[in-house]
Amino acid sequence: MADDVRGTVTIANDVLADIAGFVALEGYGVVGMASPSLRDGVAQLLSRDKLRKGVVITNTDERSVTVDLYVVVEYGTNLTTVSHNLSSAVRHALTHNAVVQVSEVRVHVQGVKLRKKSEHA
Repeated sequence: MADDVRGTVTIANDVLADIAGFVALEGYGVVGMASPSLRDGVAQLLSRDKLRKGVVITNTDERSVTVDLYVVVEYGTNLTTVSHNLSSAVRHALTHNAVVQVSEVRVHVQGVKLRKKSEHA
């Protein structure tokens, strides 16, 4: 007797945002996630429990999504390299872990920050 299970799996955009946020935090040069809106021109770092607020998932069509990441990057890192690596890592995580087609990943650098020595550990 074969285990032939039919049906669909739906993954909420908030779950995709959580995955993207955790992957982003692991990225080289990323200090933290930021809110999409700037307060008085200053990026607000989000706490780990609010990472999804720094990620906007938009359904491109019924099969793919666009991801906007709002990050604060470590001062002195190459912004282009950090953005490219971050985009690739998020695309890979969503494609392979959530089996979601990603049409585009856009990285928005909301600020730069000097990382404190205690933050390297």
